[in-house]
Amino acid sequence: MIKGLIAPILTPFDNDLQVDQRMYNDLAKSLMDNGCSGLAPFGTTGEALSVGNSERMNALDGLVKSGIDPKKLIPGTGLCNLPDTIEITKHAIDLGCLGVMTLPPFYFKGMSDNGLFNYFEKLIEGVNDNKLEIYLYHIPQVCGVGLSIDLVKKLKSSFPETIIGIKDSSGVWDNTEALLGIKDLIVYPGAELPVIEAIKLGAPGCISATANLNSKDIANVIDFCHSGQWDEAEKLQKKVKSVRLLFQDYAPIPAQKALLALQTKNPLWNNLRPPFQSISKEKRDELADTLRNDFGFIL
Repeated sequence: MIKGLIAPILTPFDNDLQVDQRMYNDLAKSLMDNGCSGLAPFGTTGEALSVGNSERMNALDGLVKSGIDPKKLIPGTGLCNLPDTIEITKHAIDLGCLGVMTLPPFYFKGMSDNGLFNYFEKLIEGVNDNKLEIYLYHIPQVCGVGLSIDLVKKLKSSFPETIIGIKDSSGVWDNTEALLGIKDLIVYPGAELPVIEAIKLGAPGCISATANLNSKDIANVIDFCHSGQWDEAEKLQKKVKSVRLLFQDYAPIPAQKALLALQTKNPLWNNLRPPFQSISKEKRDELADTLRNDFGFIL
């Protein structure tokens, strides 16, 4: 497993809204140099469902060619159909990625646990590779389809060597706590807010969107926890929580891209694929001023 902070890395686009590989590689290296233990390309924060299969595969190839260790990568491969999900999952495994982070099929709502179980069963059969390790992705407030505790238990029990873990982005502590009670399941909270409590129950760290801007502090909280410095972790966590909650008052993906554009002096970071829209300069400056003045960010 990856122990520590995993960043669901933002996806840069050029002015033609094509993935900018150089910027992607640079951000990946910067995150790994500034506290991150791993990367989760093409999660929600990476605008994954706005990026095509061939683009995802090419971008992953580019990361690895640039020197990023594939064993530090858990790319998102969750789509609504089996053939495409199988294709990009196979590619990630062939590339040597540690695992894949996979959503349930999310277009059809109200599906039974049996139907969702069958989807993952067919995915595993279709990939047909004993190197496959799946981290389930639970974010029902965005995709509209969740993974019940009973379903996760059944998947883990049926495919113990393949269903390795889960990213729980529900934001519901009771759900995260229940997942942490499933034997041999690696559980990453999808935010830094509950990371101390989660580590006390066996979590290795978290996967946090705000790692793109605040990796050092979040990583230090996790490191303090793993070294038993709980008081230091709690002290720093107060700052980390405040930053996270501040971002939640804005559109997090456009806001983070706008701040990266400011920080790197590269306006291409402002580019988003529709339906996302950029935040206003006024909102960006308001957020940047608060981060500078209250939290010491260099922007």
